[in-house]
Amino acid sequence: MTSEDLLRLLESHWTTVSTGLDAADLRQLAGILREMRDETAAGNTTAVARAVRRLKRTLSALPPGHPVAEALGGHRYATATRELPALTTIDAVIGVLGTPPPDPADLLRTARRRLLAAPALSESEHAALTGSGQAPPGGPDAPAALIRLRDPDHGVRYPRFQFRPGTAEPLPVVRRINVLLRADRDPWGAAGWWLGGNRWLGGVPADLLGVLPDDALERAAAELVGAV
Repeated sequence: MTSEDLLRLLESHWTTVSTGLDAADLRQLAGILREMRDETAAGNTTAVARAVRRLKRTLSALPPGHPVAEALGGHRYATATRELPALTTIDAVIGVLGTPPPDPADLLRTARRRLLAAPALSESEHAALTGSGQAPPGGPDAPAALIRLRDPDHGVRYPRFQFRPGTAEPLPVVRRINVLLRADRDPWGAAGWWLGGNRWLGGVPADLLGVLPDDALERAAAELVGAV
């Protein structure tokens, strides 16, 4: 990876970089980038190489698993020390650096809105399909280990992927995985796993029900929670 590649990677993942580093690291990052721009404009390859090394050390504070941290951990991404990045690339990164980091509360609200937008049964719809006249209890002893999301506008919602089509009968594999993911304690986290992209599986787990073997889905969930 050249210094140009590193800068483009940083720009493309800026949103999560800005939330993955503390304020001191972000200030240091800004200073390094300004220094890198000045030295690049002067054609000082040695100084730019030093700045890149400092940039990599600062970015090493990112959480494990972050795309930038993973890239920096690979031998194939060794930075070329004699190749200057383009000034326009540095300016682009400095430009996004000047953008205030997103508010974590806003990110959480956005994520929850996305999960609530997925097809779901309301509490009354679920009760009608089960013929019980009432929703099942929550908690670890819930008979179906269901994900129950509380929508501030529409009450409790049960993501539809959990059930056999046209019924309120939970899929056995969903029930087992929900127990693994502790859906009774963290329904949003469990829903995020089911409805988000998964590199391990090559798709969205909820969309892969009936496509991949059940045990492949269970292994992926177990790997996430360290149960393997």
